[in-house]
Amino acid sequence: MRNSVPYRRLLTLAVLLVTAFCALGYRLVDLQVMRHDELRDWAKNNTQRRILLEPRRGEIRDVKGNLLASSVFVKTICADPTLLGTHAPEVARAIAPLLEVNESELLQRLQPRLRTNELGNVVTNRYVVLKRKVKVETWQSIVDTMADMKFAGIDEKALTKLEKGFYRNLRSKAIFPDVVDDQLRFYPNETLASHILGYVGTGEREVDGDKVIETTGIEGIERVLNTKLAGVRGWRMTETDRARREVVPFREQEIQAKDGLNVVLTIDAGIQHIVETELAEAMKKHTPISASAIVVRPRTGEILAMATLPTFNPNDPGASQEAHRRNRVITDMSEPGSTFKIVVVSGALNERLVTLDDRFDCENGRFYYAGKLLRDHHGYGMLSVEEIITFSSNIGSAKIAFKMGEQGLYDYVKGFGFGERTGIPLTGEARGIVHPVKNWNKLSISRIPMGHEVASTPLQMVMAMSAIANKGKLMRPMLVDRLEDSQGHAVVKYQPQMVRQAVSEEAAREMVTALKTVVSEKGTAAKAILEYYTVAGKTGTAQKPPYSPGMYFSSFIGFFPADNPELCISVVLDEPKNGYYGGTTAAPFFHGIAERSASYLNLRPEKPVPDQQFTDSKQKSKPGLLAARRH
Repeated sequence: MRNSVPYRRLLTLAVLLVTAFCALGYRLVDLQVMRHDELRDWAKNNTQRRILLEPRRGEIRDVKGNLLASSVFVKTICADPTLLGTHAPEVARAIAPLLEVNESELLQRLQPRLRTNELGNVVTNRYVVLKRKVKVETWQSIVDTMADMKFAGIDEKALTKLEKGFYRNLRSKAIFPDVVDDQLRFYPNETLASHILGYVGTGEREVDGDKVIETTGIEGIERVLNTKLAGVRGWRMTETDRARREVVPFREQEIQAKDGLNVVLTIDAGIQHIVETELAEAMKKHTPISASAIVVRPRTGEILAMATLPTFNPNDPGASQEAHRRNRVITDMSEPGSTFKIVVVSGALNERLVTLDDRFDCENGRFYYAGKLLRDHHGYGMLSVEEIITFSSNIGSAKIAFKMGEQGLYDYVKGFGFGERTGIPLTGEARGIVHPVKNWNKLSISRIPMGHEVASTPLQMVMAMSAIANKGKLMRPMLVDRLEDSQGHAVVKYQPQMVRQAVSEEAAREMVTALKTVVSEKGTAAKAILEYYTVAGKTGTAQKPPYSPGMYFSSFIGFFPADNPELCISVVLDEPKNGYYGGTTAAPFFHGIAERSASYLNLRPEKPVPDQQFTDSKQKSKPGLLAARRH
C-alpha cells in the first residue's frame, strides 16, 4: 500500500499535465486555426491603418486678388491617460489655458476609462481627444510646457531608471497630436462681405468605411461652391503604435490629396468696404431694422459689392442672431414702391403707346378708380410722361398702365425678371411675387404700376434698373469671376450672360432721359446729385403690411454716368426713423457710395472739373478725380 502512494501522485500529476497540454493545444488550435482570420484582421486593424489625407480647402479672393477666406492646417490634440499616473490634475492645470478649455472639464477627459474590446477583454482607453482645430503654434507651446513641467515633491535625480522612464513618457508621449491634420477656416477681414462668403461647419460622414470629420460650407459661396473648394482626399497606408502614432518606417503607400480650387469673386473689397461703412452711417442716423446696398456693373451684371446690416462674423457665426446671418438682399421680399414705375413707363415707351412728351391729367392728386381712391403725395394737374417719373406720380403711372392693358403690363413685369430667381450663385434666393392676370382684381392695374400687389427682392430691383442702364439688356448677376488652381492658373472663367432684351435700346434711352430728371433740384432725389457725374435713378417709398404708420421700405436706385453707366447702386432701408421718403433717407447714402466708389475706381469725370479744384484743399479728398484728369 505504501508503494502505491507515489504512483497515485505521479498519475495525478500526469493527468494534470496532459489536461494542461490539451487545453493549451485547444487554445492554440482556436487561435491559429478556428479564429485565425478574425484575429488576423483584428491585429491588422490594431497596427495597420489607412489614413485619409484631407486636401487644403481653396481660398476665396476678391476680383483684385485680396484674400477674403483661407484655411490653415491645425492639430487635433489627444492624450493617453495611462501615461499620466497621479499627475493628471497638474497636466490639466498646465495646458488648459493653452487649449482655452475649462480645467475641470479637461481633467475629466484625462481620467482613465475602462472599456471592453472586441475580444471581450477589459482595457483602458489610451486615446482621448482633448480639442480639435488647435493651431500649430499652440501645439508647440504645449510641447514646450510639457517638456518643462516640474512635479511637486518629486526629486527626479533620485528616481530609479524605471521611474525616470515613466516621467519621460509623461512629458513626451502623454499628450500628442493625431496623425491626421485638421483645417481651420478663417476670414481675415471678419465681417466684410460675410453674407456673400457665408461660413463653414464640421460634420461626420463615412468615406469608404471610415468615419471622417470634414469641413463643409454652410451658407454663401462656401456652400454653393463647396465641392470646388473642398478638393479631393488622398490616403496613406501605414502602421501605428498603441497610442495611434504613426510608425513612419512602415509607411506602405501614399496618394497625395488634391487641394481645392480658389474662387475669385467679382466683388471688389475696396468698394465692399465703402458700402459697408456707408450703411453703418445709415444705421446710426435712421436706426432701421436693416440697411442693404448693392453695386452692379450694368454692362456685365458683375456685382462689385453686396451688403446688409446688421451683419455677423463668419469666424464665429454662432455668436450672432440667425436674422443677422440672413442675406436680406436676396431673401427678403417687399413691395418695391415707386422704383417699380420704370417697368410700366419703359414698357409703354417700348410699345410706342406713349412718348415722353405725352400728357396725362393727374387729377390734382385724387383719382377714384374702381370705387377706390388713388393718391399722389402732391396735387398735380397735367403732367408729361417725363414729369410723371420726375415727380413720381402714382395717378400718372396708373393711367399709362391703362393704355398697356393687364396682359401687356404683366408681360413687361415678367420680362424685367420679376417673379423668378435671378440665378445668382447663392442659396436662399426668393422668387418674389407676381400674380398671374387671372388672379388680378379690379384695382390691380392701377396699383401694380406704383409697386403694390407685387413683391421683389432688392437684387431683382437693381437688376431691372441695370437693364435700363444697359440699353434694355437684362443681365444675369455675376458673383464669381473665375476658379483658379493653387498655382494661380484659371481653370474656369465665367462670362457675362444676357437673360433677355427687356425693352429696346431706344426705349431704354428715353427712360434714361426721364430718370435723369429725378436726380435734379426739381426731382424727388436731389440729395443723390453728384458733383462730377450725371445720375439717373428712381426713389421708392413703400408702406409695409399691415400698412401701419411709420412702417416703410425706403429706397433709391441710380446709375452713373447716366448716358454711359459704369455703376448701378441700390440702397434700401427697412423702417427708417427720422424720415421715411426714399429721396431723403436712402438717396444721401447712394451719394456717399457713388462719390467714394468713383474716386476709388478713378472714373473719369463726366462734368468739367474747375481748375481751382486742383489747388484748393478739397482736392485732397478726391484722389480718383485727380488721377482721372491726369490720364
